[in-house]
Amino acid sequence: MKKNKSLFCIIGGLCLTFCFGHTLSAAIPEEATLQAADGISSVRFVPDTTRVLDNPLNGWVMYLGRDWDRSQTENFWEEYGYDSMPADSGRITVRVSDYASVAYLRTGWASMEPEEGKYFWKDPDSRLSRLLESVMERGMKVAFRIVVDGRDQCANTPEFVFDAGAKYYLQNEKRPDQKTPFPQDPVFRKYYEKFVEAFAEEFNDPDKTAFIDGYGLGKWGEGHNVAYEAGNVVSDSTAWYKENTMEWITGLYSRTFTEVPLVINYHRHIGAPVSEGRHVEDDSEHLLQIAIDNGYGLRADSFGMNNQDWGYNEWERSYVRKWAYKVPIIMEGGWIVGQHSWWQDPAGYKTPKDVRIGEFVTAEEARVNMMDFRAGKETSSWFYDAFDYVKRFVAEGGYRLYPVEISFPEKIRNGESVSIGHKWANIGWGYCPNNIKQWNYKYKVAFALIDADGNVIGKFIDTESDPSQWIKGRETSYEFAFVPENIPAGKYTLAAGIVDTSKDGAPVGIELALDEASLVAGGWAAVSVVRVR
Repeated sequence: MKKNKSLFCIIGGLCLTFCFGHTLSAAIPEEATLQAADGISSVRFVPDTTRVLDNPLNGWVMYLGRDWDRSQTENFWEEYGYDSMPADSGRITVRVSDYASVAYLRTGWASMEPEEGKYFWKDPDSRLSRLLESVMERGMKVAFRIVVDGRDQCANTPEFVFDAGAKYYLQNEKRPDQKTPFPQDPVFRKYYEKFVEAFAEEFNDPDKTAFIDGYGLGKWGEGHNVAYEAGNVVSDSTAWYKENTMEWITGLYSRTFTEVPLVINYHRHIGAPVSEGRHVEDDSEHLLQIAIDNGYGLRADSFGMNNQDWGYNEWERSYVRKWAYKVPIIMEGGWIVGQHSWWQDPAGYKTPKDVRIGEFVTAEEARVNMMDFRAGKETSSWFYDAFDYVKRFVAEGGYRLYPVEISFPEKIRNGESVSIGHKWANIGWGYCPNNIKQWNYKYKVAFALIDADGNVIGKFIDTESDPSQWIKGRETSYEFAFVPENIPAGKYTLAAGIVDTSKDGAPVGIELALDEASLVAGGWAAVSVVRVR
């Protein structure tokens, strides 16, 4: 990066309008340092810390009610009050979808494929299809966890799987509909693989799907209390079942979901036939490593729970610290204030807001990229009781990327090398997981020359840049050289952005943490006016 060493001046809007003559000029930062000696200018940016950014694997998640398909209303948003949510102790009303960028659906396989080959997404009139359509109409993406365990819930695995001979565990003989398939059973695997392959054909699309919670075994699909044998016992075969099942199911999702991030619930009893206990399964880290090696990030369902027997405690806290800034981490709150005895938590929670604060503090400690509102009373609790923490996560959590400083030549010649110095920062506590298998470093810094009509005439990508390296507390600098060719002579707005190289370098996918007034032509950050000769 070239050092600033000479004249300071303010580039006023009047001058820019005179020089350039179109509305892009208003977006160019007002403050610049000019180096008259060598014709190099340097512009510094001020980050925006309040705007909700719609970025992948970042921000707030809301739940979709798994029982909505059995409700009496035709409108999910009306039933849950998500379009008119009281916030800030009732002083204002907001839309949940203005804060959450992802809607997460945890539902049974049977609800997605009630009959063999009859997938809900093939029927636009199905309630699930209409629910997801309403999500996308609000500019949100979807995420899924598919549950197969039948205990404590309705039938989550389609009956045709058992009719075909899949073996299962029935915990309660009085509830023959609550069958739980053994995950190592070959018949179960045959039909489950067929379903996941069809599921991926529809949802392996990063434009519609935010992530897949790709394990879904055990009670509630949370990865514990997995039934491998009748009676849900621990036997000499359990260790092999756990490892073989983890390799199979994470390999299946990794093979089919090549474009969409995958996550797995991390806890000390992962894949085990037990749900609780202070002891740690000896192979828990090994099992999770299998998932991570298959391209998985981490997600925990018990943030804010401090119970030593089944909560989020020392093992989980220690484990996730090892993976900060290496894989994305997603948070789900454990306590449900409308149902659980949250006041018995060892943290000494006195009010629902205390629960929310406990979740927030643990999320910050784990450097999570995403937090969840859950559904119903949990969502209303976040907005009504803890709206200040909702806004704090927007400002402080996940990742918020912006250009700190850009140095550039005022004049550019076709066919001659151009050098741009650029420095970037992340003011969020999470990180942009550009390094994950499904993204494969597709996000890069790029510079554009934009004409008076807002058209990108030239685009130049710095392939050495990597947003996954931008961690809060340090700035990352680059020197980028390129040679423009066949750019018509004239004045242009030089702009910077983070482009998606899988989409022809369009500045989509990563919104910059800058005021919207400084963004032009689909998300580019206007830097200054330059002349091309």
